[in-house]
Amino acid sequence: MKELSDIAVVGLAVMGENLILNMESKGFTVTAFNRTTDKVEKFINGRAKGKNIRGAFSVEEMVASLSKPRKVMLMVKAGKPVDDFIETLVPHLEKGDIIIDGGNTHYPDTNRRVAYVESKGLRYIGTGVSGGEEGALTGPSIMPGGSPSAWEQVKPIFQTIAAKVDGDVPCCDWVGEKGAGHFVKMVHNGIEYGDMQLITEAYQLMKTLLGMNANEMHQVFKQWNEGELSSYLIEITRDILAFKDTDGEALVEKILDTAGQKGTGKWTAVTALDQGIPLTLIGEAVFARCLSALKDERVEASKKINATQPAFTGDKKQFVNDLMEALYASKLVSYAQGYTLMKSAADEFGWNLNYGGIALMWRGGCIIRSAFLGKIKEAYDNNAGLNNLLLDPFFKNKIEHAEKAWRRVVATAISNGVPVPAMASALTYFDGYRSERLPANLLQAQRDYFGAHTYERIDKPRGEFFHTNWTGRGGDTASTTYNV
Repeated sequence: MKELSDIAVVGLAVMGENLILNMESKGFTVTAFNRTTDKVEKFINGRAKGKNIRGAFSVEEMVASLSKPRKVMLMVKAGKPVDDFIETLVPHLEKGDIIIDGGNTHYPDTNRRVAYVESKGLRYIGTGVSGGEEGALTGPSIMPGGSPSAWEQVKPIFQTIAAKVDGDVPCCDWVGEKGAGHFVKMVHNGIEYGDMQLITEAYQLMKTLLGMNANEMHQVFKQWNEGELSSYLIEITRDILAFKDTDGEALVEKILDTAGQKGTGKWTAVTALDQGIPLTLIGEAVFARCLSALKDERVEASKKINATQPAFTGDKKQFVNDLMEALYASKLVSYAQGYTLMKSAADEFGWNLNYGGIALMWRGGCIIRSAFLGKIKEAYDNNAGLNNLLLDPFFKNKIEHAEKAWRRVVATAISNGVPVPAMASALTYFDGYRSERLPANLLQAQRDYFGAHTYERIDKPRGEFFHTNWTGRGGDTASTTYNV
């Protein structure tokens, strides 16, 4: 073991432990620390035994064990615990040392912490880490941002432990300043919410409308995972549907239908509202989880409100094919919306985001890794100023090819009373985005009528605002102009 460790990791929960083991397996010496020190003892004498991992039982001991510039990675619960540990750690560090937050932190907190830590003469990195337990151990997707000068110091560690694609290309690169890394991870998680909801809607349609059992659905997802829909989430859905409980029945059908969430999808949706970006699919995915949580109310409502009884009479095989197309098209919309949010944030915060590079970081190790992420890289290589992925020739052609099948699936679901909020929202967004004219003219007339909020005219230059005395009783005074 080296005399001094290359990095310390604070927090010995699932992600912390597995990241330490990953680092050690790639040739790094790591110091493990946890506020509850008996966890350090257990880890050192358990999974870390005989490895180049040393335990520290105090902050002073941990800091003294590190080579300079010292690198301390926090894998603790987001929020106040991060702030508390930063305050504990800062007095023990020297100018140029680096604090890394690898948790699911809200990006405004990272913006604040970067400024604070830099004011102390130190450096700070807020990094998204995606891939769950298995990814942390074998190679996650890592999305770092923060103090730019810190990147060269942590780059050898991060890019070595990250997942690799195309031979040896690491799924890790510098994202941008301040909270950019955690922002990109937040959007990643929002897209993850959308992907998961879309897959559950496909499952619901196969189960409720087509009457398919878990084994039949397993075969469908197995086939889908061998084509354009190939992705980590399709892959694990395939495996989940094949998993049997102790009585030989599908375990998935015994799981209570109430979904949990840790907040990152909600953050994505709220940020989209703040930015004025129509992130409709991800918003619906968040609300679908909220609706699922109302289990008792839904059970009561099902007894009091008559439901449409699904009665499918078409070609089941054709519908499954249509469903594959609808799922693919909706997935494209999910990524397109996520990228528009990143572009808006980059413009507002002055981040220089590498959109194609972000897609490459998501191609391996992370939860939303999928077959077409390379096409996102190509789209931004071809047009760095691309406003929306749906305008790229590849994505435009794919979604237009899927359109008829997509409409058939959504229409069939609605007519049979099977909820598909994410798929329907994605289709509505697609229709709205490509509409030259939307009914917002009437909306603006309404706003001007009751609040004198003014409007623009199609026969006048943009930026020139008008107010009408609609009732003859109002005056000519207008309110402030509207914001879009």
